[in-house]
Amino acid sequence: MTENADKPTLGYIGLGNMGAPMATRLLDWPAGLVVCDARAEALEPFTAAGARAARTPADVAATASVISVTVLDDAQVRDVVNGPDGILSTARPGTVIAVHSTISDTTAVELARICEEHSVTLIDAPVSGGAPGATQGKLAVMIGGPIEAFERVREPFGCWAELVVHAGDIGAGTRMKLARNLLHFVSFTAATEASRLAEAAGLDIRTLGKVVRHTDAITGGAGAIMLRTTTEPVDESDPWYSILGHVRNLGEKDLSLALDLGDRLGVDLPLANLALTGLGPGLGVGVGAPPENTAFSGPSTKEQS
Repeated sequence: MTENADKPTLGYIGLGNMGAPMATRLLDWPAGLVVCDARAEALEPFTAAGARAARTPADVAATASVISVTVLDDAQVRDVVNGPDGILSTARPGTVIAVHSTISDTTAVELARICEEHSVTLIDAPVSGGAPGATQGKLAVMIGGPIEAFERVREPFGCWAELVVHAGDIGAGTRMKLARNLLHFVSFTAATEASRLAEAAGLDIRTLGKVVRHTDAITGGAGAIMLRTTTEPVDESDPWYSILGHVRNLGEKDLSLALDLGDRLGVDLPLANLALTGLGPGLGVGVGAPPENTAFSGPSTKEQS
């Protein structure tokens, strides 16, 4: 395998549910692909397609100069990067190591410092979109590290990611992923609360889910309001004030109606209560006027008793 400054030889370590479909999209990379996994059966489809198999991460680094790592956790990432047969034992100066695993941002910063001593650059590059996004080549990848390293990996990562963003310095990619997943799993928790309300109201939860997925695909879901550059309060003269004020008014009205329904059905809705008081201030436009056309004016009777 040969490489040049424009087309480095790629390495991929970890061919699991995420790594395998991501690496598959690199098989046609002009300068070649070297793959490594502890399971021999995971390597077979890649070698059959023309990739070179490496026994250890060190063997990968002996050939490749841009190396992706998708393993389980911080401990495995440490071993792959700096273990006895790790990448750093053979990596040439200028090698870029991209960690796609979701690890601690402090681990990324620590390993980047160690790599720097070897004239190697480590970037944290976690991905979002799950196995379906990996299979479809539609992942988002959030990169923390020097802009020079970002520019070097932008093209190969574009083979398996639809969105490639530079989040900032080392650790910033992981911090962005954690913020994104906070929204993801809080939203899942809110979905369970909505499901309880729907069930108590005699509705089909699966049909509700179909409606949610359909409309989120149109509106962008929670990400639709993440367009400002700051979370500071919005001045009334700012064009955003009327837009976000409208969102607040709609939200507070609908949340009040949902809480009224929950109160009548005896369903506790703690996240909805938090949202009612936090939506306007969170948007930067404060709490709106009391919603009209609803008898609901506060926490559920269950909480008041």
